[in-house]
Amino acid sequence: MDMTRITPESLVADVRDLLSLPEITVQVNAMVEDPRTSAADIGDVISRDPSLTARLLRIANSPFFGLTTKVATVSRAVAVVGSKKLRDLIIATSAIRTFKGVPNQLVSMDDFWYHSLYCAIAARLLATSRRMPHADSLFTAGLLHDIGQLIIFNRLPEQAREALRLSSQDPHGMDMRRAEQEVLGFDHAQVGGLLLRHWQLPALIEECVTYHHAPEKAARFPVETAIVHIANSIATLAEINSTNLEDVTKIQASAWKISGLKEEIIEPVMRETQKQFREARLLFLSDAA
Repeated sequence: MDMTRITPESLVADVRDLLSLPEITVQVNAMVEDPRTSAADIGDVISRDPSLTARLLRIANSPFFGLTTKVATVSRAVAVVGSKKLRDLIIATSAIRTFKGVPNQLVSMDDFWYHSLYCAIAARLLATSRRMPHADSLFTAGLLHDIGQLIIFNRLPEQAREALRLSSQDPHGMDMRRAEQEVLGFDHAQVGGLLLRHWQLPALIEECVTYHHAPEKAARFPVETAIVHIANSIATLAEINSTNLEDVTKIQASAWKISGLKEEIIEPVMRETQKQFREARLLFLSDAA
């Protein structure tokens, strides 16, 4: 690929046919935004896909999701959980499966999705601590925050390898985003945000992904974006079992100010993230899920 003509837009255009969400996911996403659509209508569409139906019911009835009553049908799940929450779960599970077939030789896919899932759980917990009504949207945003990396790894492996080298060898701790900007002129957050825009995902999720390294630039959803920014560092702490912020990419002071959160929340959220990870991994990442 000729780097003189590569932009985030051209990179996403190059993978649009390869990386498409399942038709049912696209349809449900549109239906949720249509006030004329009923829970039964959405349930009927989802039920056309037995595998998706099984995954959603398994997630909805799990301790991780926390419903007080069991649901036996998708229509009932839509009614009890809410169409937007269920839509976010469909996006999360569909995106994981969409990227399963995208090879790369640079990172372990298990490691990539484990970090993504840790971030998703932490973002959901932080949103819940703020009593935000769309904590499940932040779960999905956390899950997809680094999705642009997989596109770069797949389409620009040599440049991605150089960015990884810069990031790992820089004595001043250059993070991956800065290394990508150094090598490519853009970064994975831009690429991921553009892909989600192409998928016509909710603006909240798109903005959280686009600006998760620069929450102060988020125009419409700054608090949510700041939460994903903080969750990204908590995810790494959970992975390495540390509470020392010097072990991870620095959380920007602006993120604490925008989110209204305090550093004291890091350890309890990190511990609860670790506690919830095993159940979430079985629900979202296992082949049987």
